[in-house]
Amino acid sequence: MPVVRDLRVLLRLRNFRHLLAVRLLSQASDGVYQVALATHVVFSPEKQTSPTAIASAMAVLLLPYSVVGPFAGVFLDRWQRRQVFLYGNLLRALLAGCTALLLLTSAPDALFYTSALCVTAVNRFVLAGLSAALPRVVDEERLVMANSLSPTAGTLAATAGGGLAFGLRLVLPADAATVLLGSLLYLCAALWSLRLPPGLLGPDPDTARPGIGAAIGTTARGLVDGLRHLRERRTAAHVLAAMTLLRFCYGALTVLVLMLCRYAWADGTSTDGLALLGLAVGISGAGFFAAAVVTPGAVARLGPYRWMAVCAGTAAVLEPALGLPFAPVPVLVAAFVLGLVTQGAKISTDTVVQSSVDDAYRGRIFSLYDVLFNVAFVGAAAVAALMLPPDGKSALLVVTVSVIYAAVAVFMTRFQNS
Repeated sequence: MPVVRDLRVLLRLRNFRHLLAVRLLSQASDGVYQVALATHVVFSPEKQTSPTAIASAMAVLLLPYSVVGPFAGVFLDRWQRRQVFLYGNLLRALLAGCTALLLLTSAPDALFYTSALCVTAVNRFVLAGLSAALPRVVDEERLVMANSLSPTAGTLAATAGGGLAFGLRLVLPADAATVLLGSLLYLCAALWSLRLPPGLLGPDPDTARPGIGAAIGTTARGLVDGLRHLRERRTAAHVLAAMTLLRFCYGALTVLVLMLCRYAWADGTSTDGLALLGLAVGISGAGFFAAAVVTPGAVARLGPYRWMAVCAGTAAVLEPALGLPFAPVPVLVAAFVLGLVTQGAKISTDTVVQSSVDDAYRGRIFSLYDVLFNVAFVGAAAVAALMLPPDGKSALLVVTVSVIYAAVAVFMTRFQNS
């Protein structure tokens, strides 16, 4: 298979192997931790979950990234990225352990969300750093290949971590145990990062401006410079706008599936709904893997912009066809399709951004990228909360998302032809 051959080529690069291992361990930890949070918020028997409750939880955990994200970018363009992976994962391991203690002591929700927020806030530094560091361990010729395999492998690792968390939760219905597993994996990611030389991943000494105080003092100017640089890179700006809309669609459908699993498809207990949600996550992960297989060839034939248009157009057609029956089997098929098209578009977006912005600005641009991702996801959850009935069956939401997918397909087609 071409994907196996490509992976073998990349794995010959020692530093790529180590960076990939850090990504896999970090994102597997994320998968475990996020499922622990989701099951606590959505599937706890004592909670009567609503779309509004889900949207509120997402807002608490994700909206602060709109503040943290830009700061992460400025720091990433000054700090050694290897050190971000080391200390960031060590800090997450400690904070996840604190979250587990809060769950064991039945602490107030405010304390639980504060601890969870701190863990996921550090995540912005780690994920943005992984994307910014990738061009430092592969050459430009292999960058598309690396963007197909590395982030997708990370997503699959997160999916596998989520599956492990779902399995543990079904056997041992204690959210604290699942969070402790995530803490252990964060520790493993921190230790593995020590295999990478501190200065390898950048930024270069002549472009870095060390000193936290100086970084904070120049944050506003750094953001303006990053936005100006993005404005000068028209291709990067366009693909980021398109990917933000695709992320909005994915977020809205995520809330819909959560509500279907919690109420419409359950037999009155949360266990069946949790098992169905775990299956949906696994099938969506299979779609991510399929995207890694087909995207390099598709980009080579069509180019990244036309491939994004094909992905969005496919979702526009298949999403309502599979989603409107609100039956488990068609929706699970839709989960695979949406996993494929969303990850296929993201691979193209990552490649365009990495190849069209200067290295000195990559940290800031990818942090802004993360901000757009999170604001779009929370915005989608808020819209879904307004449109979804308690059982999650909303034809209006399904059709609205389909229209947005179609608009992105038209936009990218016109951009390709301009």
